[in-house]
Amino acid sequence: MSAPTARDIWTSALGSLQLEVTRNNYDTWLKSSLGLEATEDTFVIGVPNAFVAECLGKRMSPLITKTLKGLLDRDVSVSYKVYQEGAAGNGHRHENGAAAPIRTTTRARVADGHLNPRYTFETFVVGKSNQFAAAAAVAVADNPGQDHNPLVIHAGVGLGKTHLLHSIGHAVNARGLRCLYASAEQFTNDFVSALRDGGLEEFRNKYRDIDLLLIDDIQFIAGKEHSRESFFHTFNDLHTASKHIVITSDTRPKSIPLLEERLSSRLESGLRVDITPPNLETRMAILGNKADQANAHVDREIIEFISRKIAHNVRDLEAALNRIMAMASMTNQPITMDLATQAVTDAPSSTSRLRRRNPLDVIDTVAAYFGLSAEDLAAKTRRANITLARQVAAYLMREETSRSLADIGSYLGDRGHSTILRAHDKIVYELNVSTQLRRHVAEIRDTLERLPPRRT
Repeated sequence: MSAPTARDIWTSALGSLQLEVTRNNYDTWLKSSLGLEATEDTFVIGVPNAFVAECLGKRMSPLITKTLKGLLDRDVSVSYKVYQEGAAGNGHRHENGAAAPIRTTTRARVADGHLNPRYTFETFVVGKSNQFAAAAAVAVADNPGQDHNPLVIHAGVGLGKTHLLHSIGHAVNARGLRCLYASAEQFTNDFVSALRDGGLEEFRNKYRDIDLLLIDDIQFIAGKEHSRESFFHTFNDLHTASKHIVITSDTRPKSIPLLEERLSSRLESGLRVDITPPNLETRMAILGNKADQANAHVDREIIEFISRKIAHNVRDLEAALNRIMAMASMTNQPITMDLATQAVTDAPSSTSRLRRRNPLDVIDTVAAYFGLSAEDLAAKTRRANITLARQVAAYLMREETSRSLADIGSYLGDRGHSTILRAHDKIVYELNVSTQLRRHVAEIRDTLERLPPRRT
């Protein structure tokens, strides 16, 4: 009886690994792999691209090595090689029957310099608030031009949509495909320069002779008629050619003011995913990951303290931690709770800057969001939709203004401070279990951020 081939061995290993990892991890990282080579002391696994090879090496190598040792009854050194299934048809095969690995160095990559090296899938912390968006981004990076085209990721400020956009770019570039990243502002500037200098043909080639286009903050193109028209035709050309388009925005396309219906309908025709503010556990994981990257020792109590203080903006979270680490370094002292308290209180990115928000802004914004009036929030009715809106208003006024519980109660129909406290605590609890409510609160906060200051 002939010895099992590398492909047979790895098929058995996949059966075991499928029971050890989550379905999402298996489908994302393992499903497309195969056994390429097996010797006495080495085992080579074929993967579809360099990004998967890197992730398996960092995330799953101990488990893979342990599984293979159990099957082979000996220690083996595991390595990964990029392969293409089509190579089998060219007659390039190993003696064990596996397709020969080849390098996917097809065409020159584009715009590497515009991608932030820190923004990769490896450094993106996945939680309930962004799990679907992260999975969609990985799926596009694995199979650009296939499903979910276009992919639209929308979220408030500082929640990670740009991080995912850059992560897709890095993964696609690693496969040797041509990827272009640009902000909507850069797209507009390039178009204006092309008009001015007679370089429209060069502009078209830059944005259309690619495999994948990444456009950040598409909402900034909405009010610019000629740039919007140019993007519309760019989108059509790429989509017709089965090239992938990934877009980010601060809200869903159909809600972007001044964005033409014909463009918003095209953006909505693929897959639209949103990212809501992270819950406490995810915020703590993000800060812990950030501290690890900086080789800084930060106690869990301090991580939790910062995470509770800054609740809805990942960028502000990271800024607060950077400030704390900088203060500790400059004063040559360890990171303590006293230092953290001082840093978060003084930091311009801390929630203290939100305490200046006018309660009337909160009431008007919440009422408008839920299709109600300010008078409805103050009424004695207990209708479910009004009660929820009133509780959200109470929560936001306590979180983002300096008003006392009694003052907040006076804005909401002279309700007592205990009623306001219960409303606040109820929303705090619901935000940890309800994705829909987190989305509602995030969108209301985004609206509040864009309001000009109101004089009292």
